[in-house]
Amino acid sequence: MQTQGASRWQAAMDRLGDWFPFGKAPLIILLLVLASGGWLLCHPVTRVTATLRYWTFADTHYYAYLNAKPAFEAAHPGKTVDFQFVHAQAVTTRLRAAFWADLDVPDMVEVEISSAGSFFRGPPEDIGFEDLRPRLEAEGLLDRMVKARFAPYTHRGRIYGLPHDVHPVMLAYRRDIFEAEGVDVAKIRTWDDMIALGRRLTIPDKRYLLDFSDASPSGIEMCLFQRDGGYFDSAGHCTMDSPVAIETLKWYIPLVAGPNMIADDPGWGQPWVKAVEDGYLLTFTCPDWRSKFAEQQIARMSGKLALMPLPAVTPGGRRTSSWGGTMLGIAKACRNKDLAWALAKHLYMNPADLAGRFRDTNILPALKEAWTHEAINEPRPYWSNQPIGKLYAELADDVPPQYASPYIELAKAKMGEVISSCANYYNKNGEKGFDAFAEARLRGAAGEIREMMKRNPF
Repeated sequence: MQTQGASRWQAAMDRLGDWFPFGKAPLIILLLVLASGGWLLCHPVTRVTATLRYWTFADTHYYAYLNAKPAFEAAHPGKTVDFQFVHAQAVTTRLRAAFWADLDVPDMVEVEISSAGSFFRGPPEDIGFEDLRPRLEAEGLLDRMVKARFAPYTHRGRIYGLPHDVHPVMLAYRRDIFEAEGVDVAKIRTWDDMIALGRRLTIPDKRYLLDFSDASPSGIEMCLFQRDGGYFDSAGHCTMDSPVAIETLKWYIPLVAGPNMIADDPGWGQPWVKAVEDGYLLTFTCPDWRSKFAEQQIARMSGKLALMPLPAVTPGGRRTSSWGGTMLGIAKACRNKDLAWALAKHLYMNPADLAGRFRDTNILPALKEAWTHEAINEPRPYWSNQPIGKLYAELADDVPPQYASPYIELAKAKMGEVISSCANYYNKNGEKGFDAFAEARLRGAAGEIREMMKRNPF
């Protein structure tokens, strides 16, 4: 039966091919076009009729905003908001392309900190986001929020993003194992103290003190920020090979490579869960958002984990850094910017809502007046009854700035290459020639960034 059906289909196509003067292949393409066109006519694209369209890449943000939506729409009769959960990759690639091609874009967008600078390329008139500085200054918001968190979203004096968070970093540690080993975390004040502890507790291939990576830039950039270094300075100049960066690189690599390494990175997901549960990792880098990941993904560690500030570089120095972040931008194409600004304040400036979201996400808001709310100061059984919001808030004003550049994504990728090559060299050669190799590798990467920057003066 199938053979007969195929034969009838072939015969029909032959008759149509004889009738159609351009051959079978163009005929098939024509039929497909007609069929798809007919389908589209019967299934028209749904038109968005909301007053404001809002993209976010984080599902926790999305659900929180859906909860906040009714109050905003009730306060603005006749106005509606369409919140859309969009994959982070789409936010960057689709939105950049839409800005450059002058296509339809959402009114408001949340962008992850690592990608934010890529939207600031070109002269100010070509940047797709509205400069928020006039509104922030007029309403005194620059003083009510953590100032350092505006740095990643500032370019040439203009502020293109409202900071969603602070993301101070602490270290989560296996309290039960530390206590069994007689470790008093109050005595861990500097990185020298931490490294000495790592030499004592690390068992090669079985147990490591830290979760720093020998390939990803996330670990070293956290240490670099803590030392007031970074990829770029406030004027946008590349500083990833500054003296601070070179010294940080030389300090970092022996922690993740060589016979005396005290750090290993098991990755994300189940390998990370198992590493913490099995005691393979005794600590892990823990910005506020990752503390919620731990609660959700490593539930069996409840009561066995606790948090401590980062060790300082020098006695009395900064005890935190930053990892991750989100900005909210208003598109220049937005037709109702005053309403968009009102929505931004509704989502980012309501202390009671922000405190409630902290219970759901552990994310410390950038609005400082929200930090006194009881939800942020309550003890958490999972974290050995520590008031983790209070602990993060005590560090938040000391979070270091991260400066923006259209080349930030490229710089991070180059830093990852530097880390990987330096770790490989150190594993093979140890300290012999390492300082010169590391410096040359870092300067080479920074030189490539500067060459790229020369092609675009903006």
